[in-house]
Amino acid sequence: MTVAMIAVLLAQAPAGNYDEAKVPHYTLPAALGDVTTKADWPARRAAILEMFQREMYGRSGPRPKGVRFQMLETGSGALGGKAVRKQIRVDALIEVLLYLPSEAKGPVPVFLGLNYTGNQGVTLDPAVRVSTAWMRQPDNPRGGQASRWSIKRALDAGYGVATAYYGDLDPDFDDGFQNGIHPLFYRPGQTKPAADEWGSVGAWAWGLSRILDYLEQDKDVDAKRVAVLGHSRLGKAALWAGAQDERFGMVISNDSGAGGAALSKRIYGETVKDLNDRFPHWFAANFRKYNANECALPFDQHMLIALVAPRPVYVCSAQDDQWADPKGEFLSALHADPVYRLLAGDGLPVKEMPAIHQPAMGRVGYHIRAGKHDVTDYDWRQWIEFANRHWKPKK
Repeated sequence: MTVAMIAVLLAQAPAGNYDEAKVPHYTLPAALGDVTTKADWPARRAAILEMFQREMYGRSGPRPKGVRFQMLETGSGALGGKAVRKQIRVDALIEVLLYLPSEAKGPVPVFLGLNYTGNQGVTLDPAVRVSTAWMRQPDNPRGGQASRWSIKRALDAGYGVATAYYGDLDPDFDDGFQNGIHPLFYRPGQTKPAADEWGSVGAWAWGLSRILDYLEQDKDVDAKRVAVLGHSRLGKAALWAGAQDERFGMVISNDSGAGGAALSKRIYGETVKDLNDRFPHWFAANFRKYNANECALPFDQHMLIALVAPRPVYVCSAQDDQWADPKGEFLSALHADPVYRLLAGDGLPVKEMPAIHQPAMGRVGYHIRAGKHDVTDYDWRQWIEFANRHWKPKK
């Protein structure tokens, strides 16, 4: 990358450190700790999960008893004949849009992720119901973010695609936790989550697990092969969902940055203080004690990725997205590798950060592409290739 290119990238990024020479010396706790055998990993995993619950994402609400599913609409011949469309309400909270390949001979693997603008935003399909709850923007046109959802490519490869609007679970602004799902779990007299209880990222992750509850009982879905994915803040939610819920068969993080895949202790791009000051509703209140105090963190994000092991995990970055610290995202994947080597005999196949458009795919995968903070068809092509390596679907 030339000096001129770097100058352009920094001009586009928010204020922060973008100089590798200014990254402080830091020490990462080993993801494995003292573990040397597979038999010892479950106790280490439980301890790591407990730290993330207590200190960062917060403890989530429980799975409701008797989750209810309502089929709102089904349609064959959708998307030019490529898909069977299903629209489902989960527990009177979440409206799920599910596309499955029309020509499937049996249950299919599914990519599952939340969306930002309502289900109607991911496709031009006129039959998709319009999401209305807590819109981030006043105008959310049909197909407005279809470029981020390569649905037809996934269908052609033999995969289903499921999505739901994240605002169905929690509005993405600081409302004192009054308008989303949090009040459903308050104890008598409680008005906000306790310091070690979930914020919005936890709520979005909880919702992904409730969608998986539905997918497990849909005979057209291979629920053992559901890949949970997300971009940016929803990449943070996908990682947290996959870390907590071992039913997810694969986890994909796209440009999830700080609080997601990127190492916090590097203090590069977005920091813990940036997260908590700009988005005070995302994480547990306990996380604020690490504002400008990353060195005190008893964990870092490589340990979050390690919680997914031995299931496949894929981390993606974008060259122009320095705010999300692509190198820190790669290093998280790299430092989760020892856990994967122990549990699966395979991990990240490289030790150095790959060049642009040179994906590295083992049990742990990583790529960095040209472009900005976004989801592109290039990303989807790599996700499908990664899934094919582990789950070649039956067509």
